Amino acid sequence: VLRQLGEALDQVRRSEYARLTGPQRRFIKGQKYTLLARRENLKPDGRKSLRLLLAANKRLNTAYLLKESFGQLWDYAHPTWARKFFENWRSALKWQRLGPYEKFTNMIDRHWDGIVAYCQPENQVALGFVEGLNNKIRVIQRRAYGLRDEEYLRLKVLTCMLPEF
Repeated sequence: VLRQLGEALDQVRRSEYARLTGPQRRFIKGQKYTLLARRENLKPDGRKSLRLLLAANKRLNTAYLLKESFGQLWDYAHPTWARKFFENWRSALKWQRLGPYEKFTNMIDRHWDGIVAYCQPENQVALGFVEGLNNKIRVIQRRAYGLRDEEYLRLKVLTCMLPEF
């Protein structure tokens, strides 16, 4: 989801670069990483160039602030509050004329059930655990030269996750 939002911000940056001419263009050139990175991950000189860029272009400033504020969605544990936050975020976008962001909101609407499912604490599984489990399943399948019975594979996966005595 955040990758799609970053791509929407990059499309706004490109359209602003194409729209502007002369000295205003130089603020935008070469600032892709500065815009897409989170503010706390930037070095001091990156923060300074971000401040200059956002002061020079109002549309980029609005798009950047919307991108940064969207990250709060993941803090909500209750679906109703997450939806309320998203509707408020969308209403802040309403009169900004940011086409890529409107496409992004449509994508969020289409996938809302999956996003809300992730917001619930019991569904937030570390990706390292998931990758490790996938690797163990591949090893089981490789060692067995393919399994013909799905139930047997399920049992093998469950037993490989049991603690050793």
